Amino acid sequence: MVLATEEDLLAVRHAVRAATLEAGFGIVDQTRVVTAASELARNAYIHGGGGTLTIEYPRRRGAKGLRLTICDEGPGIPDVDAALVDGFTTGAGLGHGLGGARRLMDDFEVRTQPGAGTTVIATRWVDR
Repeated sequence: MVLATEEDLLAVRHAVRAATLEAGFGIVDQTRVVTAASELARNAYIHGGGGTLTIEYPRRRGAKGLRLTICDEGPGIPDVDAALVDGFTTGAGLGHGLGGARRLMDDFEVRTQPGAGTTVIATRWVDR
């Protein structure tokens, strides 16, 4: 799924909500995953100049999950540790996006390189 317009951000929310239903999440976890996806997609759109979202359904030891991979080709994140701290922002927001998304998901990985973009891989498991 391409993240190139404001409308794409709404499409992300709808697609991820549908994916949480398909994966079998309850309403609370649906909301957590959709919120995380929305924050990550917005970051890719605003800070990365757009990007892509890939949705997967991994399994491990009988547990089902939902994995979101958000990629952009923006400037990268110079200090990932700082970016994960609440209150850190390079824009006009409150600075809860990346750290908040990490707290909402079970597994969270940030791959970034200055000048070469950022990839965030976030997974939530149904049977934890």
